[in-house]
Amino acid sequence: MSDSQRYNAATGAPVRRKRAGGMDGRRALRANRRDPQMPAILRKIPTVEIMDEEGLALIETNADMILQEIGIEFREDPEALQMWRDAGADVQGERVRFPKGLCRKLLETAPREFTQFARNQERSVQIGGKTTVFAPVYGPPFVRDLDGGRRYATLEDFHNFVKLAYLAPAMHHSGGTVCEPVDVPVNKRHLDMVMAHVKYSDKPFMGSVTHPERAEDSVAMAKLVFGDEFVDNNCVLINLINANSPMVFDSTMLGALKVYARAGQATVISPFILAGAMSPVTVAGTLTQILAEVLAGAAFAQLCRPGAPVVFGTFASSISMQSGAPTFGTPEPSLVLYGAGQLARRLGLPYRSGGSLCGSKVCDAQAAYESAQTLLPTVMGGVNFVLHAAGWLEGGLASSYEKFVMDCDQLAMMQRFAQGVDLSEQGQALSAIREVGPGHHYLGCEHTQANFENAFYRSTIADNNSYEQWQADGEKTAEQRANVLWKKMLQDYEAPALDQGIEEALTDFIARKKDSAEDAFAPKDPKKDAMSRSMKVRSTAMRESFGLKDGKEK
Repeated sequence: MSDSQRYNAATGAPVRRKRAGGMDGRRALRANRRDPQMPAILRKIPTVEIMDEEGLALIETNADMILQEIGIEFREDPEALQMWRDAGADVQGERVRFPKGLCRKLLETAPREFTQFARNQERSVQIGGKTTVFAPVYGPPFVRDLDGGRRYATLEDFHNFVKLAYLAPAMHHSGGTVCEPVDVPVNKRHLDMVMAHVKYSDKPFMGSVTHPERAEDSVAMAKLVFGDEFVDNNCVLINLINANSPMVFDSTMLGALKVYARAGQATVISPFILAGAMSPVTVAGTLTQILAEVLAGAAFAQLCRPGAPVVFGTFASSISMQSGAPTFGTPEPSLVLYGAGQLARRLGLPYRSGGSLCGSKVCDAQAAYESAQTLLPTVMGGVNFVLHAAGWLEGGLASSYEKFVMDCDQLAMMQRFAQGVDLSEQGQALSAIREVGPGHHYLGCEHTQANFENAFYRSTIADNNSYEQWQADGEKTAEQRANVLWKKMLQDYEAPALDQGIEEALTDFIARKKDSAEDAFAPKDPKKDAMSRSMKVRSTAMRESFGLKDGKEK
């Protein structure tokens, strides 16, 4: 056997010798290089519009009918009901019916686009227009990684995901509840979460919405970072306000909405839709309900403070009509996403939707297919603010370390795709065509040599080597390669600079807030608790429909 040809003793496959320089050297340099932060996407590709003028007008007319005839409930918030009375709405109990055009009139003061400032203002993002901003997964109580499997999330996990979001070049935003740290008291964990976003990242971030007081704490901490006057005059927080579909806003969401809107901070008014359960089974019916709910919630934000930034949001999935489980990556939610984007642009509001959504429990082919079927419509549909852009697994119940970096790889691809076609002199490449001529190749021409490093997107996850090289490298799957990558990212992590005075002020604020209240913990299993509450509500409704109360006839 010659020295130049060696073989793997176990497999018999040829093994390439490693050289200090050349291709291997360049590969090593690329592996150790920190890619620069990408700016928020400025889309240079057209948006997909699936409905014509007639169809859009029909949806809008039907939404106006819902607002006028059926109404929206604003539950357990007398102040909100009085605000609507004063605005000219018809309020009966907790049901609010809106005169035609009232909500749209109120929305005339809402900005078409706005800037959310980061503490590092080079990381500030524009939300609206032709921009797309990627933010991480939001809300899961569980985390998953290849080593430890599925488990309850901890504060350490929360810190890790904030760090990964900070390090990911195609992630423009630090997000909010990137996972739910269940080892911290539920009434105090928002303090640690906001602190983590400030300390471990310098990108824009979100505040807490789980209680009005926690929203107030988020605003107070933001003022310690940015200053009172700056916060009063600029958006530094964006926050997710879910409608309790169908056609209900509850006191928790309303309370948080009022805090943020009055502070001049952005709210995403986002119906949470599982079509077939919380909206009609049809795309048109779902779009109609979404528009009605957004109109009511966004208009209420303007009642709180005219000019407060507000985003037209939607989260819509289909469900399995056999099991009731949410499904992702199916055609109908994509149609809803495209249609809602058209409605948002007609209304003159920035748009939130999409992400990298899947129902799979692990990072398998189902996760990849479903995420791709959500992400591409997200970019093509003109979404401005994208929650759940990376890390979403198991229908939103788990934040996955491996899927986070795999999704970020796809986000960077979308960044390149959204740039569209380069028609500059460089892009036209006529010099290369002249140099090469008929029958030759472009590998050695001047244009290729000058552009080969950045000519095509180079994935951080994919393996495009030969079968033999893949074998020699350990036969790793994409998930295994992602496992190595996120660990290396955390190993190499360096925190962005934070003014010592700001950190001390935040630490002191958190200590005082924590000392002022007893610890309160959430139920052991958030999923089961949510299911038990849902079953209790259904059971109560069934008893009432049969004229029974507590098992006895009324």
